[in-house]
Amino acid sequence: MSTLFDDVARRFAAGHAAAPPRLWTDPRIHEIERFTPAAVLIALTERERPGMLLLHRPSTMRAHPGQIAFPGGRLDPGEDAVEAALREAWEELGIRPADVRVIGTSDLYRTGSGYEITPVIGVVPPDIEIHPNPAEVAQWFEVPVDFVLDPANQVTRSVEFEGRRHSFVEIAWNDGRQDHVIWGVTGAILHNLSGRLAWHEA
Repeated sequence: MSTLFDDVARRFAAGHAAAPPRLWTDPRIHEIERFTPAAVLIALTERERPGMLLLHRPSTMRAHPGQIAFPGGRLDPGEDAVEAALREAWEELGIRPADVRVIGTSDLYRTGSGYEITPVIGVVPPDIEIHPNPAEVAQWFEVPVDFVLDPANQVTRSVEFEGRRHSFVEIAWNDGRQDHVIWGVTGAILHNLSGRLAWHEA
């Protein structure tokens, strides 16, 4: 019987062996000379309808207050992307590195604020205990993978900011209790990942 790990690993290998899909990029990156390396963990839950773990940043944070994000952050000296993503997931959500089966890293995403983010894909148990760090996590939630990776649910929006019109991907999810609006860097990474995993084509 195929496990979620096997299924995602197969999709991951096939998606990265093919020609790159049309990736979402931030046009402001051409104005940046040096990027700060960072990594995020895209944690998929091993269940019949796989989920993905996301979090809301506290509204008091200086950077990206209130936004939905993956656990992650900048690389510490001597770390690679996988080590950084696992460390951040431990610090932010209490996910032990030993509980994550890492599949691989996906397409870099460079932000207009000067970060070069490596998404790390991993599978975690469905009953994994989450212990959010209140300094970095206002709340966490799980969204179905097939929902966020379906291009039909990825809507292109635009906004006027600092004299420019910026386009972004927005994914709206309601879990029956509240609305979760995913956008910005997280929306862009999910858009790019959906092209690699082609979940909607299953």
